[in-house]
Amino acid sequence: MTQPLLSLSALTKAYPGVVANDSVSLEIGTGQIHALLGENGAGKSTLVKMIYGLVKPDSGTMQMNGTPFTPPEPRAARAAGVGMVFQHFSLFDAMTVAENIALGMENAPKLSALSAQITEVSEAYGLPLSPDRIVGDLSAGERQRVEIIRCLLQEPKLLIMDEPTSVLTPQEVEILFKTLRKLSAEGTAILYISHKLEEIRTLCDHATILRLGKVVGECTPRDTTAREMAEMMVGKLLQTPTRSGQSAGDTVLTLKNLSAPAPNAFGMALKDICLDLRAGEILGIGGVAGNGQDELLAALSGERPVARGMITYKGTDIGSQGPTPRRKAGLLTAPEERMGHAAAPDMSLTENAMLTGAARMGLDKGGFLDWPAARTFADAIIAKFDVRTPNASSAARSLSGGNLQKFVIGREVMQSPDVFIVNQPTWGVDASAAADIRQALLDLAQNGTALIVISQDLDELMEISDRFAALNEGGLTAPRPAQGITVEEIGLMMGGAHDMEVAHV
Repeated sequence: MTQPLLSLSALTKAYPGVVANDSVSLEIGTGQIHALLGENGAGKSTLVKMIYGLVKPDSGTMQMNGTPFTPPEPRAARAAGVGMVFQHFSLFDAMTVAENIALGMENAPKLSALSAQITEVSEAYGLPLSPDRIVGDLSAGERQRVEIIRCLLQEPKLLIMDEPTSVLTPQEVEILFKTLRKLSAEGTAILYISHKLEEIRTLCDHATILRLGKVVGECTPRDTTAREMAEMMVGKLLQTPTRSGQSAGDTVLTLKNLSAPAPNAFGMALKDICLDLRAGEILGIGGVAGNGQDELLAALSGERPVARGMITYKGTDIGSQGPTPRRKAGLLTAPEERMGHAAAPDMSLTENAMLTGAARMGLDKGGFLDWPAARTFADAIIAKFDVRTPNASSAARSLSGGNLQKFVIGREVMQSPDVFIVNQPTWGVDASAAADIRQALLDLAQNGTALIVISQDLDELMEISDRFAALNEGGLTAPRPAQGITVEEIGLMMGGAHDMEVAHV
């Protein structure tokens, strides 16, 4: 590689109790697609925040095209040619695509001129998108296009992408990869963060691996197996999730014509969902984001009561019950949105353990909260699920996304549910943690728990599911045995092209 586009030398950033980046050095060449790999808490987010001007390094230097690069804020980083597409979209649902993009520009042109630019850029890069559409009506993949086009309009020299495929279908991933390859061919460098290692092998030219804030290795992804990269990330051999064969038990949960109106203008109505869930089985539910996943979990958790006769748990109608009585009876859930829904951001991990564990873990006695018992429960979750945090007194918002996910899943798993419904169980976690979470789910099933796993990771669903169904526009396909089902069949089910009859199983 000739003179690198971006050069980092001995970058260090420390926070109380942790060194997030410890003398990190790397180089990214013009037009290079460079992967940044590491387990949760390895320091990836802190590093890209320093490049993007969100965090100031304690020591070390950065250079862009051979000149010092010290952006005091994101606006300065963008002016220097750095664009970033974040894992969590920052868009306003009630505004149009053009209006959202204008908000992110320093000197936005008139909307008419901007709309023309959006149309031109979106067509040029294979990301078709109408500037006049309301963002709330867009799929997750289309929302990501808005973020990407907003960056492309600034003509970046370096584009940082954080977990860009976590909410995309396989078809949308291929469209994204074509776009990134085109950008690379035109000279735009891409710093790509993802836990999906097969995607890294397909797309990236080079990879830098972080562990505990330090660079521990580099590799050429196409010449390295996904397992080898994962083991470099975690510093140990990976265990493949396993499950002993067993037959499913009695039916514990029945949905009969489960229907519910959309919760808001941008939500999805549930339409005549029917299924039987048996003890000891895992039903995997796939689907493109926004097809009713959140609404289904809300109906099952008790956050949204439904009409009588639609949800039966162990022979009892629970449609009108709220979350607390359902939890006491053994029906537990874990939503997709970690921060603010699964966990209260400003509460400690002990307090968050109390929030959902009080009913089943005996954390309230005679109307009083037993905080020592809650602390013991939180400590047990942290230890068993390897949650990287100083202690249980840490606020939920202080954890990395992956570590908070491990805490949330662990909190529910350790309550030994009879039925467990989880949405996106391994979203944003590294390969080792994902394997541990999947093993925990398999262990629950082995011990008789009935599980519904809602996920956009089709490989994950095929790995752990006994049966598979797909959500499409609020309806559920008839569950099918997962063994032997093809990717093409899954794609058709997710798209609603066939077998969309209401399931009566």
